Amino acid sequence: MKEIRDINILAIESSCDETAAAVVHNGREVRSNVISSQIDLHKLYGGVVPEIASRKHIEKINQVIEEALNEAEVTLDDIDAIGVTYGPGLVGALLVGVAEAKAIAYARNLPLVGVHHIEGHISANYIEHPDLEPPFLCLVVSGGHTHLVCVKDYGKYEILGRTRDDAAGEAYDKVARAIGLGYPGGPKIDRIAKEGNPDAIVFPRAKMEDSPYDFSFSGVKSAVLNYINGCHMKGETFNPADIAASFQKAVVDVLVENAMKAVEEYGMYKFAIAGGVASNSALREGMKKACEERGIQFYHPSPIYCTDNAAMIGAAAYYEYLAGTRHGWDLNAVPNLKLGER
Repeated sequence: MKEIRDINILAIESSCDETAAAVVHNGREVRSNVISSQIDLHKLYGGVVPEIASRKHIEKINQVIEEALNEAEVTLDDIDAIGVTYGPGLVGALLVGVAEAKAIAYARNLPLVGVHHIEGHISANYIEHPDLEPPFLCLVVSGGHTHLVCVKDYGKYEILGRTRDDAAGEAYDKVARAIGLGYPGGPKIDRIAKEGNPDAIVFPRAKMEDSPYDFSFSGVKSAVLNYINGCHMKGETFNPADIAASFQKAVVDVLVENAMKAVEEYGMYKFAIAGGVASNSALREGMKKACEERGIQFYHPSPIYCTDNAAMIGAAAYYEYLAGTRHGWDLNAVPNLKLGER
């Protein structure tokens, strides 16, 4: 691929409950990365309320874009293209970002590049790892997605496995709520699990015989809920830290096992993780150990680039821009957009 120098992308991300904007230079240099989180607002309801998320995006989006430009010490005159998440995600939230991106691109006569949200998560690994080039395998683990992906080239993906039911992050949130930790569940379970015994309770690990790289987390989630209900019915107490540690071990074991099976079968020597759950300390440690044992190079983004952010969208948009991807004024939000679709 012919490399083009000095391309500044203004990127916008609004797929769920973070309003974010970033300026990314040549795909890997983050000049600014501004995130306005709604976590404190949604924790009152135990999860994301789509209508509230959309309204907050409308309130914040101009502010975060202006802040991103100021932090990068650029103006719209210095921007070469606008990148924006257009799916998957909450349709109302996505529409705010897409409308904003189209308005700026139209007003400034700039190319518009729509980006797949999961492609953004995968591309977060490019930001801090200048040596990382395709092909490699990537495990994307978040509140809405669990995908095992073969990254064949920039913008070219093959999904090897995906969850059949709950995403890993979704299971984390539901278990956290059941043991009284509240929302968001992932960081809270990760924290309390350090105080528990991961071998205290043996929770099930689902295996898909017909598709060895697929995942299922509804079973382990249900097993945790049944264990808690059983304790209540018997009048027994339970240790939340032990439950958290045992649940987390069950999830991490499956993620590591499936990922390493794919790495060995496909003969890959580079493996990356991405998505919100990629900041989980147990998952990072498990994957690092498994990769070291097999002589595989392990990549992971810093926590700030694991959760939803616009820098990752800017990185993905850069490589899409180089490949000639351009979207018109008919670009729309696609809440169920599949990876690899245009």
